[in-house]
Amino acid sequence: MISLVCEAEPLSRVFIQIGSLPIYWYGVIIATGLFLGLYLATKEANRLGLQKDLMIDLVVFAAPIAILFARIYYVTFEFDAYRGQPWWKFIAVWEGGIAIHGALIGAVLTAIVFAKVKKVPFWQLADIAAPSLILGQAIGRWGNFMNQEAHGGPMSEAAYNNFHQYLPDFIMNQMCIDGVMYYPTFLYESVWNILVFTALILIRKYNPLRGEIFLSYIALYSVGRIFIEGLRTDSLYFGPLRQAQLLSLVLIIGAVVFIIYRRYKQKVNVTYDGSKVK
Repeated sequence: MISLVCEAEPLSRVFIQIGSLPIYWYGVIIATGLFLGLYLATKEANRLGLQKDLMIDLVVFAAPIAILFARIYYVTFEFDAYRGQPWWKFIAVWEGGIAIHGALIGAVLTAIVFAKVKKVPFWQLADIAAPSLILGQAIGRWGNFMNQEAHGGPMSEAAYNNFHQYLPDFIMNQMCIDGVMYYPTFLYESVWNILVFTALILIRKYNPLRGEIFLSYIALYSVGRIFIEGLRTDSLYFGPLRQAQLLSLVLIIGAVVFIIYRRYKQKVNVTYDGSKVK
């Protein structure tokens, strides 16, 4: 572990102050990821000939429900930290504290209901949304950076010197908390998510069976999360186990098994773009 005097004050968590109302970087970054993902999903839905504004309508319902589930999920596993706190602390997402697995549960449940109401195949919606979801997660991790959270353990002096060669000063300084330098695991996950985004776009070009882009997203994201979660110091726990690692392992197995089941048992014969295969 290396103790040092940080070269500068950490970056402010506040993006802009409007009177007495602070607008936090965390929210701005999450919103940026959401809108960029929505733009890409809408563009792809239009290319596939789906009804106009379908993805916008989905996000209008799914986004607030996903955030609600993400917060409930986080607070459930960190309930002792909120015990005795003012009631508004339970909903203070601007201070950080949302869990992507909770958001995913909320988004999927909303999409299932939405697909039935709109009479659109759920798997088609899921496949369109998958690249946007992982891109939004890649961007959203920089909200953790601004909040100085989702980091790893303390660095050794040798590791600090090595990292300092490749990372700009503003990242290194933000990872200096109370005079201790921490590993930027938020960055690891952001980079991994960009790689998964790229992989999903490549998979999409091969026009796989419907549902396999979304299931690939689940599996690939979870692979990275298992390894990166093991480096973090702020994990949620299920008993003695890191909750995200346990769930990620279940999701990897479930996604792979479901791909095999749908191919050979359920006999799925519709591809991503809606064409039939024998």
